[in-house]
Amino acid sequence: MGQTDYVRAGLQVIASPFQWCFSKIGEGIAGYREYFRTVEDLRRENEELKSELEKNKKEIYDASLIEEENHFLRSYLGMKAEHGDFSFTPATVIGRESTNYRTVYTLSRGRMHGISENMPVVTDAGLVGYITEVGETWCRAVPVIETDAAVGAYIERTGVLGVVEGSFELRLDGLCRMTYIEAGSDIKVGDRVLTSGVGSVYPRGIAIGEVTELSYDDYNRTFVATVRPYADFDRVTRVMVVTEFTAAGD
Repeated sequence: MGQTDYVRAGLQVIASPFQWCFSKIGEGIAGYREYFRTVEDLRRENEELKSELEKNKKEIYDASLIEEENHFLRSYLGMKAEHGDFSFTPATVIGRESTNYRTVYTLSRGRMHGISENMPVVTDAGLVGYITEVGETWCRAVPVIETDAAVGAYIERTGVLGVVEGSFELRLDGLCRMTYIEAGSDIKVGDRVLTSGVGSVYPRGIAIGEVTELSYDDYNRTFVATVRPYADFDRVTRVMVVTEFTAAGD
């Protein structure tokens, strides 16, 4: 009837809002698809980065273990070269019992490795202590700063003799003291203290520590020296047990 254009125009007017909505919905769906695709790509990339990070962390950890092992072996060889008459058994600290009254290390070597009581324990830095208890595959060691530890010692610079022993007042600060130093002895702050080899437990010449303070005992009329050991008792992880040595005078 000649009204086709008008009908088409009317229908177009009616349909336009719906077309706009459908268009926007389509754009929204496409946008969401793109969003989720982007999120999935980011998630996958994040997982790859995490995996790479874990791999790098493991490589760094392994490298640090190798470096630590190499350092220990170098120090072991250094001790062997310095003390040719010593026989060593390397050990790892696998346990640490620390209270306000006493610290004890558990080591990864025992009777089956040739360890016995009273054997000295050292690091490349110096004396740690001695073995107090031995099992088949483990042993326990007490640091030289404990009150039940004592070792004959001398001042490297002058040869002045004394006894290094643990002190309850000093142990929490990682210190010990050198006693029985005759009045008038040539000793001063900064002097190095070494084992004298007197007795059967410790060989001669193992570094103990450094004199940090001097006082006079009026009762005994002797000097008392505060000694800071070279060994780091809080961080020690690898040690060497001296299983054999030539005693002083042999």
